[in-house]
Amino acid sequence: MIQLFRNAGYKIVDFTDKSDIYIINTCTVTNMSDRKSRHILRQAKKNNENALVVAVGCYAQVAKKELEEIPEIDLVLGTNEKIHILEYIENYTENLKKENKIDDVMQNKNYGDFGSVTYTEKTRAVIKVQDGCDRFCSYCIIPYARGRVRSRKPESIIKEIEEISEKGIKEVVITGIHVASYGKDFKEKFELIDLLEKINNIKKIKRIRLGSIEPLLITDEFIKRLIKLEKICHHFHLSLQSGCSQTLERMNRRYSAEQFEEIVNKLRKAYDDLILTTDIIVGFPGETNEEFEITYNFLNKIKFYKMHIFKYSKRRGTKASLMKDQVSSKIKEERSKKLLELSDKNENEYLNTYINKSVEVLFEEKDEEGYYKGHTSNYLVVKVKSDENLCNKIQKVTVKKSEKLSLIAEIIK
Repeated sequence: MIQLFRNAGYKIVDFTDKSDIYIINTCTVTNMSDRKSRHILRQAKKNNENALVVAVGCYAQVAKKELEEIPEIDLVLGTNEKIHILEYIENYTENLKKENKIDDVMQNKNYGDFGSVTYTEKTRAVIKVQDGCDRFCSYCIIPYARGRVRSRKPESIIKEIEEISEKGIKEVVITGIHVASYGKDFKEKFELIDLLEKINNIKKIKRIRLGSIEPLLITDEFIKRLIKLEKICHHFHLSLQSGCSQTLERMNRRYSAEQFEEIVNKLRKAYDDLILTTDIIVGFPGETNEEFEITYNFLNKIKFYKMHIFKYSKRRGTKASLMKDQVSSKIKEERSKKLLELSDKNENEYLNTYINKSVEVLFEEKDEEGYYKGHTSNYLVVKVKSDENLCNKIQKVTVKKSEKLSLIAEIIK
């Protein structure tokens, strides 16, 4: 959306600055995100009482009436309307015609393609390849906010990546709402691995990183083809959610803890420098002390490099919101703290194994302390000091120590 406005000649300013238009891309994944969205929408009008304030995105999609009652909001647009947001806003500013627009995402069968307007970071670009989700996990509102799976046409993706590679971008992150489902809505068979193989052939792209993926994507055939792609980053974010099979079943996650472990073992056999990260929900309805301990022991056994811990949030309209045995906030907090401590422990132990090793780093920026900072292919943060400008360069370095969850290194000369 930023790129749409930038391409049309608008000036993008910081949210805290006085602006004529404020667009808040709302999230609804938790109750907290709903609350934050409402707060920011109200805050925008305080920055400039004459500004046009627009709510767009997932929370707007599922809570249109609720947002229409907030006087600070001028326009409410759903997830489908993002592509045409410039038109809606210019129509409003020119004609002062208010048109809140929320299409039924469940009826949308085509991917809403912005075209080649990907918002890029300094050295990498995030490439969205699909939207929507058909999984309907019992705790999740996202399918109702984003609709069914819609995949972006491969020729559109390849064209965009080729264009940004000519601008010096070296790394692409392949992402979506449920990336593992990419291609399932195409008439002719074309899956995620087919897309990755095509991206791997783009010469100036040096790294391909996968965003969050469902474990069931990782089959023997998928790994067999994936290991042939030399540009694939050896970092996988496998969304687990619980290490207890009974809890996973109530979540409607469609795999067991045992299946997940088997998948992890296959990946570790394929890549000796593999890094795995994951998401975990604590305090899911019915999660007993015994189930939590099973999860804790499972996570301790798998030893993820890093875990993102979420306290279960009751979402109206989901099956889990109606389940009995809702877990108290106090217990969720205790369980969250315990898993965060385990995550930090695992991360520190893993980083220490890299001391005195040589790694390749794609440097992204220079921090306030004078260090050039970047990531290895398997997503470790590495910092070095150098008289040479290292931004957007891939450099081999030797790790000297681990400090504050980063690796401090020296350039190999």
